[in-house]
Amino acid sequence: MKVIKRDGTTVDFDRSKIVVAIQKANAAVEVEDRIDEDGIQDIARQVQEKNRKRLLVEDIQDIVEHSLMEAGRFELAKQYIIYRYQRALVRKANTTDESILSLIRNSNKDVIEENSNKNATMAATQRDLIAGEVSKDLTKRLILPEKISEAHEEGVLHFHDADYFIQPIFNCCLINIKDMLDNGTVMNGKMIESPKSFQVACTVMTQIIASVASSQYGGQSVDICHLGKYLRRSYEKFKRNIQESSGGNLDEETLEKLVQERLRYELQSGVQTIQYQINTLMTTNGQSPFVTLFLNLREDDEYLKENAMIIEEILCQRLEGIKNDKGVYVTPAFPKLVYVLDECNCLKGGKYDYLTRLAVKCSAKRMYPDYISAKKMRENYQGNVFTPMGCRSFLAPWKDENGEYKFEGRFNQGVVSLNLPQIGILSGGDEKKFWELLDERLELCYEALMCRHNALKGIRSDVSPVHWQYGAIARLDNGEVIDKYLENGYSSISLGYIGLYEMTKAVKGVSHTTKEGEEFAVRVMEYLRGACEKWKSATGIGFALYGTPAESLCYRFARIDKERFGSIPDITDKGYYTNSYHVDVRENIDAFKKFKFESQFQSISSGGAISYVEIPNMRHNTEAIEAVVRFIYDNIQYAEFNTKSDYCHVCGFDGEIIINDDNEWECPVCGNKDHGKMNVTRRTCGYLGENFWNVGKTKEIKARMLHL
Repeated sequence: MKVIKRDGTTVDFDRSKIVVAIQKANAAVEVEDRIDEDGIQDIARQVQEKNRKRLLVEDIQDIVEHSLMEAGRFELAKQYIIYRYQRALVRKANTTDESILSLIRNSNKDVIEENSNKNATMAATQRDLIAGEVSKDLTKRLILPEKISEAHEEGVLHFHDADYFIQPIFNCCLINIKDMLDNGTVMNGKMIESPKSFQVACTVMTQIIASVASSQYGGQSVDICHLGKYLRRSYEKFKRNIQESSGGNLDEETLEKLVQERLRYELQSGVQTIQYQINTLMTTNGQSPFVTLFLNLREDDEYLKENAMIIEEILCQRLEGIKNDKGVYVTPAFPKLVYVLDECNCLKGGKYDYLTRLAVKCSAKRMYPDYISAKKMRENYQGNVFTPMGCRSFLAPWKDENGEYKFEGRFNQGVVSLNLPQIGILSGGDEKKFWELLDERLELCYEALMCRHNALKGIRSDVSPVHWQYGAIARLDNGEVIDKYLENGYSSISLGYIGLYEMTKAVKGVSHTTKEGEEFAVRVMEYLRGACEKWKSATGIGFALYGTPAESLCYRFARIDKERFGSIPDITDKGYYTNSYHVDVRENIDAFKKFKFESQFQSISSGGAISYVEIPNMRHNTEAIEAVVRFIYDNIQYAEFNTKSDYCHVCGFDGEIIINDDNEWECPVCGNKDHGKMNVTRRTCGYLGENFWNVGKTKEIKARMLHL
């Protein structure tokens, strides 16, 4: 039986919606006026047994009302009518009042926790968040088709970044930093010429990042290799100046020593400028720029030596950390670092293995960098190695008019994500029904993605000169439309997905790590990829399948489905869904097997994919991380470590908590001994769960169950 909704669209009949509506009305009346669960199911069954080909949603609600009155539940019928009326009002009502007030009161948890680089308590940031709430309201009520808005509210899909949708801006990009540094740019109406030194290049780069970040809502990625040229310019300038000041009387060895001393200082200062600028600048969005630095050594690079020096300095400064407001060195959230493993540095005797060992030390202490295998990436992207965007999505290979591959200066138009577990639950284990539902929901996702695309069509370059006129993306004339950059695969537009694991459990009753589950999960992934390819072929738009690392969305979808379907073991009962294709954290699988298993999905999910493993505090065992890094190079394209480390909540120290002479845990910086304000990883057995304290023995920690 099909149901015709208010906007004219047709969907499958879903009796659970009737049950939920009556249950909500039930909760609003006195106990004696309620109908029991059997009565609710009987009413739902009555509607289902009408067995018409099509039924209006209003007809269904009329049947429910009559059934309640025939059962003598007049007060309940009244509440149900009120519920219907309220739902009609909600669909068209302004919904911003409470969300904005709760934001100002710092009680709007969803908004506050959505972005790690937004401090929602600051007035400057709140202005952007308040504007975002207005944008979401207008988007939901007036701009999006009603069926897309309803699908978003019901957790069928997630229309990402609705808080910016009313503006003519896009998601993430790869800044064409080479063009902007080499050919100059314009910011705030002021000409910025090509830098003459490394430190100036670093300063200009961070100003470009801040300007770009202010006119889009996603992340910005920069390939550091373009700075090597400017480090050499500094070297040549220092050598020339010292030669001139000495009258040419210095021998070559002394001259080189003096030049290298000045160059080393310039290098340190320039990299420090990048780190401090990125962490102290605030964009017009009220946040720090969401920046990714791409650390890649290319053997054919003219400035390979200089770029190796730059990468080494970036890693050294990240290893040290940055001081917080209490003067304690902590791990900065930005810039994110992505380190490329290639033949020259994959810990197999290469010339630049020393850089990878330094990166491993960073991973053990500071979590970053992420790792990309150049070997695996070349297999997946026609021989190319390039940076992911800030949101960890990847572009498809694209050639310019000269037949050259181009990645920098390209971008992502937006994302819509699909709730896979909900389809699995609704299928009831019936695979035929699953595929039918998947087709219907993919069509909804396509329509939602086209809303994103169409919102950018006809936009003129004046909306963001730094993007469209001065080199970050293009160098268009004033008033020129951007449409050619939206089509022919130049930019991507992403279909995300959540919960491949839970979907497989719902349909097959097993994990996707089993043979049966894996076969089904791979088929689903290939079907999603095929849908993107079909849409791309039909429209010329760069549709891409994106394994989104959207942690907050994993909780949102799970929360919606638990409210609707109740607690389903190993699906909705956990309170979260797994990211994209990832293995559930509760499965007994080691890092090597996890990466090997997940790598097959990365090659399918070419619009973006990242895998990660949780590891204990490894500061004293970097050899273990080195073994995993070597494995990454040969087996998986993109991977990350999530490191469990000691942390003091009093001063922010995230180094190693010591045991003092009295056998007590103590922060070496502020002296804090309060275990309630300290996280300590138990190194003895590597247990990663919650520590607890012995009763009456506050100097001793027990790791629950596994270690005494």
